[in-house]
Amino acid sequence: MTFASETSRPAEAGDRSHLGRSAVAVLGVVLLLAMVLSLTTGASGASAWTILKEWLGMAQASELDAIRDHAVIYNIRLPRMIMGTLVGAALAVSGLLMQGLFRNPLADPGLVGVSAGASLGAVGIIVLGTTILAPLTALLGIYSLQLASFFGGLVTTFILYSVATRSGQTAIATMLLAGIAIAALAGAVTGVMVYVATDAQLRDLTFWGLGSLAGANWIKVAASGPIIIVALAVSGFLAKGLNAMTLGEATAAHLGVPVQRFKLLTIITVAAATGASVAVSGGIGFVGIVVPHLLRLIIGPDHRYLLPASALLGGAFLLLADAISRLVVAPAEIPIGIVTAVFGGPFFLWILLRRRSAFVW
Repeated sequence: MTFASETSRPAEAGDRSHLGRSAVAVLGVVLLLAMVLSLTTGASGASAWTILKEWLGMAQASELDAIRDHAVIYNIRLPRMIMGTLVGAALAVSGLLMQGLFRNPLADPGLVGVSAGASLGAVGIIVLGTTILAPLTALLGIYSLQLASFFGGLVTTFILYSVATRSGQTAIATMLLAGIAIAALAGAVTGVMVYVATDAQLRDLTFWGLGSLAGANWIKVAASGPIIIVALAVSGFLAKGLNAMTLGEATAAHLGVPVQRFKLLTIITVAAATGASVAVSGGIGFVGIVVPHLLRLIIGPDHRYLLPASALLGGAFLLLADAISRLVVAPAEIPIGIVTAVFGGPFFLWILLRRRSAFVW
């Protein structure tokens, strides 16, 4: 289904089409380099070169180093690299979709309460999954955590949009204040869940809440990976509609966009991508605001290029942050959410300073 004609893209976007295509190509290379760095970074000293020699028949199967490196890279680093790429892409694309839907650069799942709602759903399954919600977790299996996060993110996104939007216009200040209120409410309920958690659950929730890829494994990749991939694929069909929405909902409707269905599909896509990401990585903030805004400054507002570029840069950004989290205090590691906050916090303040005239009531 096509949401708008070619005439719906902003006029200035055509001037940067070549730049957009070049950026996507360059970012593809950057992501590949980040993936290599992720596979070769860690406290164990496992070498990807040993695995390459094994593939080429240059290493003996009985070598202890080869056996160790094979186990570390295939069972720990490779699923962590794949999950980091998918989560980074999902968070960046989710931020871009929300910014396009709300038509402002400050919308981000982590800042406006969507991630908090998704976290509430995940924490509810973690804490109550063996008691009250045991029948549900038995029915949904390995997808119970992802679906609970999706539902939590979906509900909070609908509430946010309903509160912040009136007559097709979204007030930035209202959106941010509503996001703070939603996040506070979700955090309060999450606090109750943490209070009744067992000691083992509490330790997991504390580290998970700060954001980490340390628990990545093939089971989590199989559970969240397909959801994220489908959400990213669906987002590709939203580009023209998002271009039209930048001109306003009335104009978008005249250009052939089924506005209500488009908004519903966008909200569901954001909730699915954010929920699946939060379920496996916890709370990782600022990816969804830093990556799209930076790219918009460079390649312009055309979502045909912003969507793939955001996915690529988001994956690379999170892999680099993960590498830093493993190297700073090696052999231990710090939560990746702390690293993204160190970079994202000042960037967010810079955006506020550039747009502070827009927040005067």
